[in-house]
Amino acid sequence: MLELVKAGGWPMIPLLLLSAVGLAIIVERFWALRRQAVLPPGLGEEVRAWAARGKLDPAHIESLRRNSPLGALLAAALDVRHRPREEIRERVEDVGRHIAHRMERFLSALGTIAGAGPLLGLFGTVVGMIQMFLGVMDHGVGDVNQLAGGIGKALVCAAAGMVVAVPALVFHRWFRARIDGYIVEMEHEAIQLMDVIDPRARRAAAAVAAIPADAAAAGQD
Repeated sequence: MLELVKAGGWPMIPLLLLSAVGLAIIVERFWALRRQAVLPPGLGEEVRAWAARGKLDPAHIESLRRNSPLGALLAAALDVRHRPREEIRERVEDVGRHIAHRMERFLSALGTIAGAGPLLGLFGTVVGMIQMFLGVMDHGVGDVNQLAGGIGKALVCAAAGMVVAVPALVFHRWFRARIDGYIVEMEHEAIQLMDVIDPRARRAAAAVAAIPADAAAAGQD
């Protein structure tokens, strides 16, 4: 491996730096976007139970806000629980955009690495070809070592650029898809919570539940 890096010459330095940064971002996002860290199991159901029992003191809501991204979204809905449903929805959407932005942290850099890797590899290829042609001008076509060195540098740099870019592109797309899935689930949890804290929704649910009982009483009469 070290011999390949030496064969690529100085254009390999930025490629190595990009690979190190890309690996650090991938590891950090893997840890930050764990499911249990973003959507703790049972949290939505627990918060809905709190809301139904009215156990929503400010300290409780603040603790929920620090719990996870899902907790922050549910806490935003609870902050304005006494307002009309449309205002609650607007607050949830606004906070959701901020949470999505935080979850996408460093993904732009990872996408940049995926795009810059092949370009740096191409740059190294051009440098290697230039050195090869300069060697031909100075020593003629008889110096096989000079030609092999230039071609080898060009090929090594091109391969290194693809090695850096392909994993960065794959993980960039994968993290994007994972975040989109989280956002959909968080929106679902927020809607369920709004149904619990919205008085109109509670009255409608109570009315629907009372219909079978009324029908049964009418049948007995």
